[in-house]
Amino acid sequence: MSAILSIKNLRKSYDGDFEALKSVSLDIEQGEIIALLGPNGAGKTTLISTICGITRPTSGTVTVDGHDIQNDFRAARSLIGLVPQEIALEPFEKVINTVRFSRGLFGKPRQDGVVEDVLRRLSLWDKRDSQIRELSGGMKRRVLIAKALAHEPRVLFLDEPTAGVDVELRKDMWQIVEQLRADGVTTILTTHYIEEAEAIADRIGVISNGEILLVEEKDKLMARMGRKQLDVQLASQLSAIPDSLSAYDLTLGDDGRTLIYSYDVKSERTGITKLLTDVAAAGLQLRDVVTRQSSLEDIFVSLVHKDPEETP
Repeated sequence: MSAILSIKNLRKSYDGDFEALKSVSLDIEQGEIIALLGPNGAGKTTLISTICGITRPTSGTVTVDGHDIQNDFRAARSLIGLVPQEIALEPFEKVINTVRFSRGLFGKPRQDGVVEDVLRRLSLWDKRDSQIRELSGGMKRRVLIAKALAHEPRVLFLDEPTAGVDVELRKDMWQIVEQLRADGVTTILTTHYIEEAEAIADRIGVISNGEILLVEEKDKLMARMGRKQLDVQLASQLSAIPDSLSAYDLTLGDDGRTLIYSYDVKSERTGITKLLTDVAAAGLQLRDVVTRQSSLEDIFVSLVHKDPEETP
């Protein structure tokens, strides 16, 4: 598949030589869902704002379906829908008029069928004549998405779309994103919720201090960087790990009954068989053995706290 969004060596500097973006390069394919993860101040919102023309880049290029965001701004921007973090809506306006107005802003002719379709997909059709002020916070988030989709964009940016909403509504939003993918819409999502990226993204991008540390298919990333943890649960409590097991770099759980052993899933030999033999030789009686795969959150934390020179 071809890249619908291409970012090349994008930089954004502010007065005082502060670099919010440091030579960011990224190609995003049509129809994919990519999640950008990063701590506060990492550059996620700056990146989106620059792509959407809210702020001008210091250098570098961005093209949307071949249209340069600076030299061909109107054509590029017409292909982009943006759902911002902040809920900024006219409180006394009706839902349907709010969405119609957004479509008009992009010079699109009035097509009530398109607006109706967007509102129905977002479960807002029954609320079409309600004033914005009458809606719940979750429904207002849906209106923001409807506004972003009203002009039929091919690329959708969701900047922390589920911040402050409950788990049930977050899952509803994930379903909406999957429906948009079926329509060929490319979605770029920034989120603080690791489970959100783990649930719906095709690729994961990690950004920190204005730099893209890594972009990789989610499953490959977790297979490549994931580690497994073996919890050896004992029948009796220990006060310390026996010296005979010191070579395994074990950790004693808070309960004193669990030996925690981490190992690389890619290694030809995990050392588990020898460990269990040596545990028995140390006179320790096993009660159970449990394994746990490291999560995307574990990988994310390890990346953003790693020395930049060590990043893969």
